Amino acid sequence: MASDTPADEDLAELLRQAIGRFVRTTRSHADTLPPAQATALGALDHGGPRTIAQLAAARGVKHQSMSRTVGELETLGLVAREPSPSDGRAFVITLTTAGATALDADREARRHWVAGAIATRLSPAEREILHAVPALLDRLSASGESALPALVNRLLAPKEGRAQPGNAAPVLGHDSAGNGGGGVEAAAGGSSAPPVRN
Repeated sequence: MASDTPADEDLAELLRQAIGRFVRTTRSHADTLPPAQATALGALDHGGPRTIAQLAAARGVKHQSMSRTVGELETLGLVAREPSPSDGRAFVITLTTAGATALDADREARRHWVAGAIATRLSPAEREILHAVPALLDRLSASGESALPALVNRLLAPKEGRAQPGNAAPVLGHDSAGNGGGGVEAAAGGSSAPPVRN
C-alpha cells in the first residue's frame, strides 16, 4: 500500500473541512429534529432495538446523555421501551411508527434542500462532476474494515497543532448520517453520500 503523501494529507484536510461545512449547513437549513434525537432514531432504524448503553456507545456519548435523549423521544412517542429478549431484567429501545415517520420526514427535508442547492448553485458540468462523488466516497468506505477507522480519523481530526476555528468535525451519520452523518454518511445520516442520512 502506498504511503501517504503531502498531497494526500492536504486533500484529506480539504475533505474534512468541506464535509463538515456541508453537514452543518444542511442541518441548519433542513433538519426537522435536533441532532441528538435524529442520531438516536437513525441508529435504531439501521441497527434495530438497542439498549441505552448500546446507543450511547455507538454515538460516543455518556449513558446519562443518551438516557436524556431517549426520554425526550419517548415523551414524543418516537421510541418505546420493550423487555429485552435476551435479559428479562433489561429493556431495549425500539423505533415506533411515529419515530420512523419523523425520521423519514427529517431525511426528506435534507434531500429536498440539497437537491435544491444542487439545482440552483451548480452548473450542468458541475452536477456531472458531483455524480462521481458518491461512488468515490463508497470506494473509500469499502477500503477495508481495519483501514476505515484510520481513514475516518484522518478526515475528521484537525491537523495536529493547527487550530480550526469554525471547522469542528461533523457528527457523521444522523448518516447519519449517518453517517450519518453519517460513516462519511452524513455526511455522509447516514445517512451515505449526499443527501446526508441518519
